[in-house]
Amino acid sequence: MGILIKPILTEKQTAISEKFPNRYGFRVAPSANKMEIKKAIEEVYGVKVESVNTLNYAGKRKSRYTKAGVINGKTSAYKKAIITLKDGESIDFFSNI
Repeated sequence: MGILIKPILTEKQTAISEKFPNRYGFRVAPSANKMEIKKAIEEVYGVKVESVNTLNYAGKRKSRYTKAGVINGKTSAYKKAIITLKDGESIDFFSNI
């Protein structure tokens, strides 16, 4: 498995990218550090990364009421990276569609 798992394209991340046009979010491997993430972004997208901020999300407990009773579970934990690119740089996720 690589360092970059997938870009985050949610409404909240889109609002951040509109406010700060050079910031993008990625879901990354939990064992990846900031230098590895920076190197992977620069290799895959051919851009210059200014900074990397990482966030670890713990899994949340969920319960559901069904006919068979209560079903308990947990969402998976993951790591997120917010990438800030140098001025004038951008990433187009939809260019190859």
